[in-house]
Amino acid sequence: MTAFLFVTDLDNTLVGDDTALAELNQQLSQHRQDYGTKIVYATGRSLFLYRKLTTEKSLLQPDALITSVGTELYFNPTEDTFDPEWAQIVSQGWDREQVIATASHFADLILQEDSEQRPFKVSYHLTEQAAVEVLPQLKSALQERQLNVKLVYSTGFDLDILPLKADKGLAVQFLRQKWGIEVKQTVVCGDSGNDIALFSVGEERGIIVGNASSELWQWYQANQTDYRYLAEAHCAGGILEGLHHFGFLSD
Repeated sequence: MTAFLFVTDLDNTLVGDDTALAELNQQLSQHRQDYGTKIVYATGRSLFLYRKLTTEKSLLQPDALITSVGTELYFNPTEDTFDPEWAQIVSQGWDREQVIATASHFADLILQEDSEQRPFKVSYHLTEQAAVEVLPQLKSALQERQLNVKLVYSTGFDLDILPLKADKGLAVQFLRQKWGIEVKQTVVCGDSGNDIALFSVGEERGIIVGNASSELWQWYQANQTDYRYLAEAHCAGGILEGLHHFGFLSD
């Protein structure tokens, strides 16, 4: 057993099965104590909603917290200030006001609550039915204004517009390089469309939980490799299954 970098999404990935979560927490906590394993949460939630979740569920204190779909990075989640080095990277070429102005022409885009509107992220609700037409039109409109951004659509309802240099996967790469952890000693876990970036940036070991959404399941089917594992169990149970599969945890 050696140290590894453990990265997981929260909602419906780490969280969702309290019994399995308690078991996973115990094993990860022991592994961190014995070997120096790093624990990172990568969530679509804002810092505000992450803190709310910590009052509802038993979560280990992470070594780093990636919030707002990879646009913000915190080494101390009890503080309000995100990492300035990562902020400088993601801010390149980002024009938030122009993004909002462009998106305002689409009536089907409904702004999410204020807590989810962040310096490097604009978030909307968009129905799956409307998304078929709206997403390509929005992408074209943004390109016409030379706004180089990323559209991340997940769960058939949530649309995040991000800087080109920001997503969960790129934030993990930044951490991995900062901490000097090899790609083979890194494992990422997710359940939905905004987790595809976790699995598609490099060759980190990937665990897709058994309750994965249709968009992630379809992506996995089209991109199968021996370093990605589709678990049968749901949520934290699926993570445990995958960690044993890759040999990060011993039987």
